[in-house]
Amino acid sequence: MVELELAAAAALAPTLPAAPDAPSCPIPPQAKTVRETGLEQSLLVELVAKSILLAGRTPLPLLTGKLRLSINVLREVLDFMIVEQLVEVAWRGDTDLDVQYQLTGNGKLRAQGFLERCRYLGPAPVSLASYREVVQRQSCRAARTPRVQAADVQAAFADDCLAPAIIAVAGAALHAGRSLLLYGPSGSGKTTLARKLGRLQQGLVAVPYAIVIDQQIIEVHDPLLHLAPSPLQARQAEERRSVDARWVLCQRPVLRVGAELTSAMLDLRHDSTGGLYQAPLQLRASGGMLLFDDLGRASVTPDALLARFGAVMDGGIDVLTLAGGHKVNLPFDAMLVLATSAAPDTLFDGAAMRRIGYKVALGPLSEERYRKLFRLQCRVARIVFDEQVLDYLLTRLHAPAGRPLLASTPRELLARIADFAGYADETPRLTVSSLEQAWISLFAGCAASLA
Repeated sequence: MVELELAAAAALAPTLPAAPDAPSCPIPPQAKTVRETGLEQSLLVELVAKSILLAGRTPLPLLTGKLRLSINVLREVLDFMIVEQLVEVAWRGDTDLDVQYQLTGNGKLRAQGFLERCRYLGPAPVSLASYREVVQRQSCRAARTPRVQAADVQAAFADDCLAPAIIAVAGAALHAGRSLLLYGPSGSGKTTLARKLGRLQQGLVAVPYAIVIDQQIIEVHDPLLHLAPSPLQARQAEERRSVDARWVLCQRPVLRVGAELTSAMLDLRHDSTGGLYQAPLQLRASGGMLLFDDLGRASVTPDALLARFGAVMDGGIDVLTLAGGHKVNLPFDAMLVLATSAAPDTLFDGAAMRRIGYKVALGPLSEERYRKLFRLQCRVARIVFDEQVLDYLLTRLHAPAGRPLLASTPRELLARIADFAGYADETPRLTVSSLEQAWISLFAGCAASLA
């Protein structure tokens, strides 16, 4: 029933501007009429009225900046509001842009009612039809989307001392955009591996400030998550003078959530005070990577998580619920990465494991790889390396304590050596005494073995 309703709505939806061809610039062209925005005129009237109510006499260019709409669209809306006696021209200068508007008495009453119903005051939202079209075009699985290749992945992990087989599987999962399970003991580098994969995602994505569904506004853009393109990416992206400013060009997002995960984070969250919705995690991560870390420690069980996303991963459609029980289909386009310190067979049954595209086991490093990593980390930390101190670490600290050679240990030890040196206002030095001090501070219950 929901799919039939959405299909009917799509058939009646306004004609959207043609999409640009270049995958480097997925933002649609600027809408020049109310119809081309894909929005109801009543919603645009509401947004304009609220903006003028809070700003007072408002110049036309200020409205374009606030609502991210073209001058032509706003003139069309304002002309309608003048006819309806909601706004009036407060001042007119020598040019067509040099105009200031203010609300009439009736307009103020209407705007106050709008504000009580919904306090959203940001850029105009995009339509559901436009959102679906853009997500499909910029999907990491789309044929024209640039894909990461083996050389890119190998170069990025050159200093991580991981086995080639691990890099190959993780890289193939990223190339395909399929789900990935990382498992192994705490400190084996699962989160570091996932985040580095996230930074290897290719291309840019267009993210809307907000989406409107059935006159309900859903905030999507998060400046802390949706990062601006790097200078190199910005130069490579196609420059267009008339893109739809309701969208923001961003790097593909990497959203990590750990033990704090709750089921509410995966659903639309209605802000009763503001009268709008906050997008769930998977919607904010669209076009990028969604990392569920510390799997098995959150209130959402691994089985429940896969039950929630199993069909979504297969079909690319997520079903979300608005207030009143109305369900809506939204595209799901995020690479799902699961990371856990538990054994997979204790978290998932066979059917669930089959639904996960790729699996990577991370464990202790070989002594050769551990030594190489320690040397590299010394270089990164700008601490002079000493082979004899590294021998002491392996034979007198790791071996007697039975501590596995995990990828996180060199970085953690060297960071503590730097901390203690900084505290003493000294230059960090790799010595047996500084190493022992760092070891004791890192691992609980080790002081007795070093007495």
